[in-house]
Amino acid sequence: MSYTTLAITLIFVVIPLLLSKTLRLGLEKDTMIATVRSILQLLAVGFILKFVFDSENLLYILLMVALMIVAATQNARKKGQAIKGITWKIAVTLIVIEVLTQSILLGFRIVPPTAQYIISISGMLIGNSMVLAILFLNRFSAEVEAHRDETELILSLGGTPKQAIRKQLLSSIKASMIPTIESQKTIGLVQLPGMMSGQIIAGADPMQAVQFQLMIIFLLLTTAAVTSILLGFLSYPSLFNERMQLLRDKK
Repeated sequence: MSYTTLAITLIFVVIPLLLSKTLRLGLEKDTMIATVRSILQLLAVGFILKFVFDSENLLYILLMVALMIVAATQNARKKGQAIKGITWKIAVTLIVIEVLTQSILLGFRIVPPTAQYIISISGMLIGNSMVLAILFLNRFSAEVEAHRDETELILSLGGTPKQAIRKQLLSSIKASMIPTIESQKTIGLVQLPGMMSGQIIAGADPMQAVQFQLMIIFLLLTTAAVTSILLGFLSYPSLFNERMQLLRDKK
């Protein structure tokens, strides 16, 4: 694809702009900002990745992965500001996901230890983990507030914070994992996943593309489970003080 043909695809940006303007949705500014940011960010990342791929330097690979983790952490932390120390909790969760998945992939030689594979797969997993963290924090915050009286009752009867928050915690973990599980039930029937489609467009053998996509599907299942569970168990103790009382939301 040339830059000229890419420019033509801006038609797909004009369409929602016109619809928003016609229906007075007020989304024109946000749409333009999103479009400009996506263009600048992706072009910048493209040049950076070209440099990193060509150099195959371990330090550059680690820096790129670290940048992904920092950016994902900063984005996800906004949804859990009521939880003390949520920034480092999210960062630890993302690091665990990265170390766990890459250790298996590289340790069993499932993929080559090159920047092309490490960074590409890391980007998908860290991005997915970030979305799952946001889903979990949104649901967990709502569950805690909705069952505050029930939680305080259990505490007043001598229950521990873990016992008092268990129902809300497990419900939030389950809710954040369901979208990943449900989307994979119809994969290949309702939609062709992005990685698979990209490989096919690039000329790869369809069966080879399927194998790589299945690998990503399995990785995403682990990402969904570990992200939700680890972040949940790291987060819930911060909702209570040293006297085992449920803290009030500061917002």
